[in-house]
Order: sequence, then structure tokens, then C-alpha cells
Amino acid sequence: MAYYHRIKELREDHDKTQRDIASILDMPQSQYWRYEQGFRDIPTDILIRLADYYGVTVDYILGRTDKDSDR
Repeated sequence: MAYYHRIKELREDHDKTQRDIASILDMPQSQYWRYEQGFRDIPTDILIRLADYYGVTVDYILGRTDKDSDR
């Protein structure tokens, strides 16, 4: 699964809007939308913040594993 599908899935599973997540990341909603559509690569610092926010591993977001945490 591509990372952009995974971040959309995580956002929807947490009942958040793109605007909610963009606000948490302190960026415009349009910029976050580009990440979620796969139009822009997610910078490492944003990837880490998303993983921390959702309580998952970076590997999970990147699709390297289907296991969402180290536990």
C-alpha cells in the first residue's frame, strides 16, 4: 500500500478532516491534500509527526509493514 493511501486511511479511521490534520501539522490544507493524493513526497519530519500523532510506526505509514506499532 502506498503511503498516501495509508495516511488517508489513518485520518479517516480517526474521524479527522484534512483541515484538522493540516492544522495539527501547522500547514495549509492544500499542502496536506497534496501529500494525501501522492502529488508530493512527505518530508521526514512530517512523516515522524504523523506517526507520533496516530501512534503508529513510520514503517507502517510507508507500507513496509502491516503491523501498526512496535507492541
